[in-house]
Amino acid sequence: MSEKRKILKRKLFTKNRLVILNEDTFEEIFSLKLTLMNVFVVASVAAILIITFTTYVIAFTPLREYIPGYASTKLRKEATELALKSDSLALALKKNDAYLKSVVKVLNGDLEYEQINKDSIMSSDNSSATIENNAPSKAELQLREQILQEEKLLSKQKKKK
Repeated sequence: MSEKRKILKRKLFTKNRLVILNEDTFEEIFSLKLTLMNVFVVASVAAILIITFTTYVIAFTPLREYIPGYASTKLRKEATELALKSDSLALALKKNDAYLKSVVKVLNGDLEYEQINKDSIMSSDNSSATIENNAPSKAELQLREQILQEEKLLSKQKKKK
């Protein structure tokens, strides 16, 4: 085992010469003494630098918008604004529904006029009243006529006094 390590160490640190020659004249243009370990270290550092540079370019430039899953800042801002608008519209719709249900109750005669207050309409959750069921029954019609007759009698008595 130690013999293999010695051979590997010798191969990694043996100096080699890289020479670039002019083919026609055999003139030496460039010469460099290298070891296998130096080549490995330089290649590793170069790979790490290329990966870091590429990651930086993609992460901090508009190129990231072309990668699936990344949204542009403009798109995110518009999505946030639309979400806020839809929430406010849903709240307004809920308030209008509560108001309409209260009006239906008044038209059905379930509430007296003096009890209706805009604040109480907005704060109450009237889920029982529906627009489809707004026709009064026979008992309701008889009660309404009875109340009208009593009101007429009361108003006549007040006028006499």
